[in-house]
Amino acid sequence: IPAQGTDGERFGLSSPEDKQDRTHFGYQTVPVGEKETRVRGVFDSVASRYDLMNDLMSGGVHRLWKRFTVEQAALRPGHVVLDLAGGTGDLALAMAPRVAPGGRVILADINEAMLRTGRTRLDDRGLTGKVGYALANAEQLPFPDSSFDVVTIAFGLRNVTHKEKALEEMARVLRPGGQALVLEFSRPVVPGLKPVYDLYSFRILPALGNWVAGDSDSYRYLAESIRMHPDQDTLRNMMQTAGLEGCRYHNLTGGIVALHRGYRY
Repeated sequence: IPAQGTDGERFGLSSPEDKQDRTHFGYQTVPVGEKETRVRGVFDSVASRYDLMNDLMSGGVHRLWKRFTVEQAALRPGHVVLDLAGGTGDLALAMAPRVAPGGRVILADINEAMLRTGRTRLDDRGLTGKVGYALANAEQLPFPDSSFDVVTIAFGLRNVTHKEKALEEMARVLRPGGQALVLEFSRPVVPGLKPVYDLYSFRILPALGNWVAGDSDSYRYLAESIRMHPDQDTLRNMMQTAGLEGCRYHNLTGGIVALHRGYRY
């Protein structure tokens, strides 16, 4: 579907001294305004093969990670759910039946190609009219305060330029008692796993992307973006700073992925 430097440099957060307002795109440093365009280009390129690549890259394990996320959401009929960076709709597909009758899932993504692919897929699965769609930037959500019972984001936060803003927006649109879930690649915690994971990420993954999607660069970026993403404890602290409470995380597959959870009280 991851450097040396200060925390601000590693996690793409601007500093007062950074007058040029730059951030990270993988291992490259680019102007903030350029990152969104570059990320859009990555997902425009991979949208049509995104689901196939996820299965190949993870050996299908991404489905178990997402299933665990949906279980932890504790959805009930009538709940209103926002699935941010929902892409091709894996979570929305699983969540929509759980909030029926009377509930609704809104699938949101900043990338039009991904959102279009997701809508087509969900319509084909019989969810026409049962899922809403929004072309939306996670840093500036077009929803009123206290709109949702649950907000999810799976493998999307690391592509957001200002992650702290996205987390603040997630907290803002949650209703009191609502839950935010962030499923994202993280840091391996099992001894000996990291070198194997690095070899796979930087050698095998780009080759696989070139073979299946004809695009090795996009998958090299995905590997780099994972390494630049905050680790488990840092992300938990960022969620707390954004206004979420009771924040904790579950390591999955030895910490390659982590599910972070937080509540608005």
